[in-house]
Amino acid sequence: LSIMEDKTISESESLAIITEMIDRTKCRLHIGDGNMLLLWGYTSLAVTLLTFITHAITHHQASNWLWFLIWIIGGSASAHICRKHESNKAVRTYTDLISSRLWTLVGYCAIFITAVCLALMLFGGTDCWIAMLIFGLLIVGIAIAVQGFIIREKSLVTGGSVGIAAGIIVMCCSLGRIAVAASWGYPLIATSFLLMLVIPGHILNRKARRQC
Repeated sequence: LSIMEDKTISESESLAIITEMIDRTKCRLHIGDGNMLLLWGYTSLAVTLLTFITHAITHHQASNWLWFLIWIIGGSASAHICRKHESNKAVRTYTDLISSRLWTLVGYCAIFITAVCLALMLFGGTDCWIAMLIFGLLIVGIAIAVQGFIIREKSLVTGGSVGIAAGIIVMCCSLGRIAVAASWGYPLIATSFLLMLVIPGHILNRKARRQC
């Protein structure tokens, strides 16, 4: 009969295991999510610019339908990147699972809030699409900041914090019935996407190349 002995893990060993898990997740995020952030970041910036130009020329609210290009382009390209990433994925850690569940929750929230806004517009005659803008800044900003805390990446925390602040500004304007003017609204959105997505994406890719 073999005797099983309980092995007590010391505090230093526990910290080493946790650090290794974070480093492994961070390495994969550097390689995969840097491109994902750039995809969503540049797509969001391009659509913001296109919507701003279209609205300035036509002065028609129908130009806001162009915002859906972010979901169409970003969602389609993300599916391709995810399939490619899955084929090269190593053993997943607990921090990998947390990150995956985090963005899955954000995705479901995006689908739900889009459906609610669309239903209210079609059946209630109510325009509440400002909620989508608040979601894109506030909720996505929170997710990015949390992701930054998970992998200890300051650029994500900083960028996410900017998105959170911008989302709160837009939300307070909406609740106070203050119009989000194009003169400052579009620059605020573009700057937030730049700091939340584009700059962290380049930083993560640069660190990945350095590690390689």
